[in-house]
Amino acid sequence: MAVHVLATMTWPEVRALPARQTVAILPAGAVEAHGPHLPLGTDIVIAEAMARAGAARLSARGFEAVIVPTLALAPAPFAAAFAGTIHTPAEATTMMAAGVARSMAEHGVRVTAIANAHHDPAHVNALRAAVASVAKEGRALLVFPDLTRRRWAEKLTDEFRSGACHAGRYEGSVVLAEQPALVRTGVMAHLAPNLRSLVEAIKTGQVTFADAGGAEAYFGAPSEATAEEGRGIIDALGAILEEAVMDAWEGR
Repeated sequence: MAVHVLATMTWPEVRALPARQTVAILPAGAVEAHGPHLPLGTDIVIAEAMARAGAARLSARGFEAVIVPTLALAPAPFAAAFAGTIHTPAEATTMMAAGVARSMAEHGVRVTAIANAHHDPAHVNALRAAVASVAKEGRALLVFPDLTRRRWAEKLTDEFRSGACHAGRYEGSVVLAEQPALVRTGVMAHLAPNLRSLVEAIKTGQVTFADAGGAEAYFGAPSEATAEEGRGIIDALGAILEEAVMDAWEGR
């Protein structure tokens, strides 16, 4: 079986896919501040890398994997005050994600999986709402391995699990592996670690990066990022997507 990019296909090519053995993958990211060293589209880079890695694994299992265009705009209230961040309504994300799953189901592709790399609570809750909306109808499955849940987070790095992982070592490593030309390495090398946990900040009611202690919109240790670690993270993200899809496929 193969990995396909929906936007490059013709409609007869899509129609010819064995729908019952096809999985759609929706990358989901955001355009938001990621420190002074990573691009605003960092989450998009990571989501698309996760989608490709998961698609390759599912293809090896005998599925046709179709990567649909990235959901690139999202609610981003934590970063909204930083220049360049695009903060959109949460309801729009819910409607778009659910709409993709419904549309693919109309063409016989019943399972759509979200490869998400944007973990602002507003966005995560919007995706959860999309899953619930689709499940209520019973015509499609929208699979969302929520990396903020322990089951999935424990498969990722120490920095990710610490909660101090926005534009730090974790995300910087993935961008170095995927799009190294987009990383301002000279700036990154001189950034002091910011070990404040966004998870703890959220628990105590903080709602912006600045309030959480991220005056430059980064948390973690950016200078420790490496492309080698990034490739390992991408592989782990692909495995998470694969596992979530297989659980849904097998009714677990």
